[in-house]
Amino acid sequence: MILRFLGTHNAESASTRLASFLIDEILAVDAGSLASELSFIAQENIRAILLSHGHYDHIRDIPAFAFANSHRTTRVFATSQTLEILRSHLLDGAIYPKFTESNSFLHEPALELIPLKPLEPMDIEGYRVSAIPVNHSIDAVGFEITSPDGRSLFYTGDTGPSLRSVWKRVYPRLLIVDMTFPNSLEGRAREAGHLCPRMLRKELIEYHNAKGSYPHVILIHLSPQFEEDIKAEVATIAEELGLAIDIAHEGAEFTI
Repeated sequence: MILRFLGTHNAESASTRLASFLIDEILAVDAGSLASELSFIAQENIRAILLSHGHYDHIRDIPAFAFANSHRTTRVFATSQTLEILRSHLLDGAIYPKFTESNSFLHEPALELIPLKPLEPMDIEGYRVSAIPVNHSIDAVGFEITSPDGRSLFYTGDTGPSLRSVWKRVYPRLLIVDMTFPNSLEGRAREAGHLCPRMLRKELIEYHNAKGSYPHVILIHLSPQFEEDIKAEVATIAEELGLAIDIAHEGAEFTI
């Protein structure tokens, strides 16, 4: 399973992009930078898209992707609440055409929106995908994704603390985890449904208590203005707990 990160931040600039990554070039997870960071040829390879929740930085490029790939139908998987946000705000026929319908512009729908039921695994392009609710400011899920050869990851999406119930359900070789704020903004992180390094430490200890070991961890969704503070605080946690914690950056690739 090869991961390629397109966007790893929660704010966009000349050097930072919104959250999105690819699995084996065919399965996209979140869509903040799905079109803006891929060539048209690379976009052609994508067979399905998973959306963790309906915040703009995770769904932003869906209309642009649909416009560029309107000659075919791409399946988009998310909870019914997330799909309704997408349908009513970005695919409403005002900002962009209703890419979920056939019309004078589209001979067939460019997008098929398919609801995911939390905790009910689904086969998506050969991958076993389970949507697991997490603690965020709106309806949100993380994804346990297992490849056809049995390699697995869990992506938290945007999440706050209290992941103990999630750890009981997942068995990943890799965790891709929200890390938005430094410890100095722990209160803001908790209120917004995100993590800071201090909270991550607690969640990882809970994981160890449930599984007996630590996984490889990759952090995503960093606030650019706090990135150096976050890196320093995370390095302390990695040394203390004796585990590998990587911080994803745009264009990074990892193999599970």
